Amino acid sequence: MVSRENIKSTGPLAALRVIDMTRVIAGPFAGQILGDLGADVIKIERRGEGDDCRRVGPPWITPPQDEVPGESTYFQSVNRNKRSLALDFSKPDGADLIRKLVETSDIFLENFRAGTLEKYGLGYRDLSAINPALIYCSITGFGQSGPYGGRSGYDFLVQGMSGLMSVTGLPDGEAGAGPMRVGVPIADITAGLNSAIGVLSALHHRNNTGEGQHIDISLFEAQTSTLLNAASSWLNGGEMFGRTGNDHPSAAPYGVYDVDDGHIIIATFSDREFVRLANVLGHAEWIADPRFALNGNRVANRPALKAAVSEALKGKTRDEWVKILNDATVSAGPINDISDLERNPQIIARGMIVALESAEFGTVRSIASPVRLSATPADYRLPPPSLGQHSLEILISDMGLDEAAIERLREAEVI
Repeated sequence: MVSRENIKSTGPLAALRVIDMTRVIAGPFAGQILGDLGADVIKIERRGEGDDCRRVGPPWITPPQDEVPGESTYFQSVNRNKRSLALDFSKPDGADLIRKLVETSDIFLENFRAGTLEKYGLGYRDLSAINPALIYCSITGFGQSGPYGGRSGYDFLVQGMSGLMSVTGLPDGEAGAGPMRVGVPIADITAGLNSAIGVLSALHHRNNTGEGQHIDISLFEAQTSTLLNAASSWLNGGEMFGRTGNDHPSAAPYGVYDVDDGHIIIATFSDREFVRLANVLGHAEWIADPRFALNGNRVANRPALKAAVSEALKGKTRDEWVKILNDATVSAGPINDISDLERNPQIIARGMIVALESAEFGTVRSIASPVRLSATPADYRLPPPSLGQHSLEILISDMGLDEAAIERLREAEVI
């Protein structure tokens, strides 16, 4: 059993308790954000099965001296700073346990299909009647209402339906052309981020009024909201961006360029930066060239400019050009693999890889919170839990159940 004294939080949300009844990515990511910021997050998992994401692999994390894979590395990425309580909430006694926890909790996260938890007396109206100050955040594929409200929704599906894939991928006419998904679950990530933002906003409202509220987050809307310039191009200019591969649709030169030993990214987003690029590449004549002098002209003449820049980059390596360009205040950098990040001096200096010790898997590493608070920084207390790892601790220390009550729950196969 993990001692509560050993996991005391120092983060800004240290006084808060979160019930995290979410699975897979978007909801668990939201819960991890709140946990990193200090909240006590109790992860409710289905007895005997747990979060579906525990089995989404390969790859797997394997216990030391064990050849049998343990759990998905995916699960490890979004479940630190949580305690796991395994129970069957479809049984009345299991639902009662959750309602008892709600009495002393501040935030409730769930990502079941709309209407599911109401069947068990765990909907917003049910739980807010127990605790009017409760902030209840529902995360679904398409929201609590509308013609798609009852549908399930996963990241890949939402990437396509939101319009994201219409602007991601190589343009028609190039080898490999076609819509392309983003390589990380970006719709889940944006939904998780918006869930955390919504919860923090509701907390501020509660601090002023004492009232909790229901937050309705959908992957579809969260992802659609990120379209920004692509959406505005159509909504306000009547123009579709389309797919532009690694080139920016509205700026040039802004893309991937070949160098002697690989590739670099050059990203010039203003005429001032283009002047610096032209000078450092030894082509000051570009500055007055009517094809290149202004950004709009550079976009219109992108192929000619790209050929000119590529020619000028010949003769030096990636590392050489990255240093030369950055020394000249031109935005440029390498295309790193994940393995490169482990050795990246900026990642090391900023402490962006967190290591936590797990009794089951040894050292578990993950990417740190990017939220840097000067007085109450994020803290890292618990590795991702094993299924039901903290059940007894929570039932005894947090809920006050005695051994006889716990044994009855065991016999009823609730826990």
